[in-house]
Amino acid sequence: MTAEIKAVFAAAGATGFLHAREVGSDGPEISVGGDEPVVLASVFKIPVAVAYAREVAAGRLDPTERTTVTARYRVGGIGTAGCRDDVQMSWRDLALNMLTMSDNAATDVIFHRVGQEAVDQVLTDLGLKQTQVLGCCEDLLSSLVADLNLNHVDDALDAIDPELIWGLDVLNPARTTASTPREITTLLDAIWTDRAATAEACASVRDIMAHQIWPHRLSSGFESGVKIAAKTGTLPAVRNEAGVVTYPDGRQYAVAVFTRAFSLDERQPAVDASIGRAARLAVEQLRSGA
Repeated sequence: MTAEIKAVFAAAGATGFLHAREVGSDGPEISVGGDEPVVLASVFKIPVAVAYAREVAAGRLDPTERTTVTARYRVGGIGTAGCRDDVQMSWRDLALNMLTMSDNAATDVIFHRVGQEAVDQVLTDLGLKQTQVLGCCEDLLSSLVADLNLNHVDDALDAIDPELIWGLDVLNPARTTASTPREITTLLDAIWTDRAATAEACASVRDIMAHQIWPHRLSSGFESGVKIAAKTGTLPAVRNEAGVVTYPDGRQYAVAVFTRAFSLDERQPAVDASIGRAARLAVEQLRSGA
């Protein structure tokens, strides 16, 4: 199975890392570089969401309170990050944007409200010793813009020396927000078994992740009767997705897939699709009990 999954990634033009386990089970697992350090990209928004949900559950944050996403956070892209004007939203709607469409501005407003310490506490409480969250999207994107001498994060990378891009800190797990596939499935398992926070808080994170809008990675590997709750992550050459796959029989599987493409092409549909194919192979192997 390991060789077959590796072949899926290679055929798509990437190196892949994967870990899969049945939720709430100490049974078999599937690992392809599952303990290798990987760049999280926007997958880091999952522990941020847990930290946010903990604050709400503790009564320290009213999810219906409205706050303003100001020009500071308009880094470009989708959601409030791409709006031309200040936006007022409730905290719970910002959390929705953060996980469903990967709104970077919504993420950073939440991150600055809950604080780095609260996010780190999630990692500590769950024993995620190989996971590091080094700031929020603002920090990550500022690093990228500065390293490449860009005017804005939305500037095209076509004219940039590829060697400069490959050498970016944001693509090096040792120098950026990073984890391992196994630790991310550990995080997911904790959310799905109500160990990451209170039952109510975990349920809120699960519910938001189930409404993610991107169908081209993890979801692409499974038929429509299978429910997917997940979070993507994207950077130059990096395409990731981590989530929980729920079958009609009620069995659930935490899957974390991280890829590093051989090319810097902006669009890489084959790599996107390989995430779903590899995840499907891993989950079906777990379901077969082989």
